[in-house]
Amino acid sequence: MTTRRIRGAAAAVAMAAAVTACSAPGNGGADGGGAESVVIGVSTEPDTLSPLLGYGKDGNSKIFDGLLARDADLGLEPALAEALPEITDGGRTYTYTLRDGVKFSDGEPLTADDVVFTYRTVLDDKTNNTAKSELDAIKEVKAVGDDKVVFTLDYPYAAFAARTVLPVVPEHVAGKQDPNTGAFNTEPIGTGPYVLTGWSKGEKLTFKANPDYWGGAPKVKKLTMAIIADDDVRATRLRSGDLDGATLPPNLAATFEGDAGKKTHRATSYDFRAVSLPTGNPVTGDTAIRRALDLAVDREAMVDKILDGAGRPAYGPLPVDDAWFAKDVERPQDLAEAGRLLDEAGWKPGKDGVRAKDGRPARFTLYYPSGDKVRQDHALAYASDAKKTGIDVRVESATWEVIEPRMKQDAVLAGFGSTGDPDFGLYTLLHSSLAGDGFNNMALYDDPAVDEALDTGRRSQDTKAREAAYDDLQRALVKNPGYTFLTHIDHLYVLDDRWKDLTTQTEPHEHGFASGPWWNVEDWQPTA
Repeated sequence: MTTRRIRGAAAAVAMAAAVTACSAPGNGGADGGGAESVVIGVSTEPDTLSPLLGYGKDGNSKIFDGLLARDADLGLEPALAEALPEITDGGRTYTYTLRDGVKFSDGEPLTADDVVFTYRTVLDDKTNNTAKSELDAIKEVKAVGDDKVVFTLDYPYAAFAARTVLPVVPEHVAGKQDPNTGAFNTEPIGTGPYVLTGWSKGEKLTFKANPDYWGGAPKVKKLTMAIIADDDVRATRLRSGDLDGATLPPNLAATFEGDAGKKTHRATSYDFRAVSLPTGNPVTGDTAIRRALDLAVDREAMVDKILDGAGRPAYGPLPVDDAWFAKDVERPQDLAEAGRLLDEAGWKPGKDGVRAKDGRPARFTLYYPSGDKVRQDHALAYASDAKKTGIDVRVESATWEVIEPRMKQDAVLAGFGSTGDPDFGLYTLLHSSLAGDGFNNMALYDDPAVDEALDTGRRSQDTKAREAAYDDLQRALVKNPGYTFLTHIDHLYVLDDRWKDLTTQTEPHEHGFASGPWWNVEDWQPTA
């Protein structure tokens, strides 16, 4: 997770109050300009604005560009590169030619050395980038003149081109600083359509249009991202005109359906909710408990009652409509089979209805982050379903400061999901080499069959071999689930209806800040 976690209701209230400084954007705001000024309400903010530490690694940063970008359908298209890469040597060499005339917002020209610096710094062991394993296929990156960059890979990595949406930073600025602590983390300079003009932590980030942007000066001249942790407060601010748009949960988005001046936009996503089942916990580490919980949950009811239909049941990390999804792993709630598995494994019902084995009750704590109503509802529904099988799940809310140190031992109502290629979301979630590495493989999952499938999927160029590997992986997760996958969530956004033909993309877990209808705000055209 790369977003800053907002702690506590008091912080949420303080943030909401601070947003009043954004004026009334629906009427042009303090800066005037109607459609030229936009204020968006989101629930979280980044920890950093430096791509060297992971910011914007999946694309859509408004401050930076990558060599490539994604279109509305997630297809790859040239950005800082003038064309898609030339791929040679059996998929081990990728050559990019840079677009002419691109400059950073400080006026300095983009060169191949900036690209090389960016990737080498991300991969440097001294750089605190938790996503560097995503680029571990890179053996060497070098500049050829000012306008060519050549990547040499250790092995053919079928999804490598999609990794080069990674934003490029200026060596002449970032190269003079410590990537972990330097001012660049909060005062970035990029080639993107917008320039950061201010960041009040926990309150808002403001951007102005880059008039010299290589893709053309944006029509939206000022963009503000207001950080409002509380869903209800975000909806209230939107209704009062303090916001032009906001990301909202389904129940609150529905309250705007009769508002003729606003439009709801829905984005399908890879964003799933799941319960992590740490192997270090004697209850959640038991395979029979894991399998029983997987069979106990009523996913369809969660979609209907918690998400108001704005989502899909999750039978694994890949959505049911994804091309890589193994169709035969869909499974209904089956309390009878869950009970049979527990009986067979020696988990016997007690007088209080809670099963026990060797004197140990089938009981564990499930944490969810304070203030997240959707996760709270998932956690309570999960505990209710588990109770029907004799498993006692104690649901507790806590701040991330409390949850993070306990993730290796206690269950967490987690959210993950990445777009672009199955490798992107699955490898960091499940590979044993990343067990306990922060939010990577937070359940400490370790299954040799899954590791083998992940390695095959990452290293093979053969599409059929990759499909077979990911099919095997999804079946292995049914037999040995390290998580109970619950739902894939549609992301809902409500926005003033003042711009033409807005679109959404299929989104990852991280959303709202760089996703939503404003994924391409630099291309927006006013209706009048």
